[in-house]
Amino acid sequence: MGWRFRRVGELDAVFAANLRWLAGYRHPRCLHRGRAANLLRIFAVSTELMEGVRRVGDPIAVLPTLFHLLWRQALRTDLAASPLSSASLIHTDGDGE
Repeated sequence: MGWRFRRVGELDAVFAANLRWLAGYRHPRCLHRGRAANLLRIFAVSTELMEGVRRVGDPIAVLPTLFHLLWRQALRTDLAASPLSSASLIHTDGDGE
């Protein structure tokens, strides 16, 4: 999937918690291609998680695709800074961090 890890001691607790959460959405069944295309378009500019999700549709339907895209690193956020939340800034690789 493109993830690279070098384990030296323990993972940061916040980073590890975020990875555990996203791992639950790694299966392809979480990907809805139409929603994914819309999410990639919306998050081309760094945007708060829930603001972007609501632009695509019902959060219950959209969030699994967003989390899948974060797992696949098609979308990005700083997973070590704080637990994922509605205010997390999400962006594509070309923007943000």
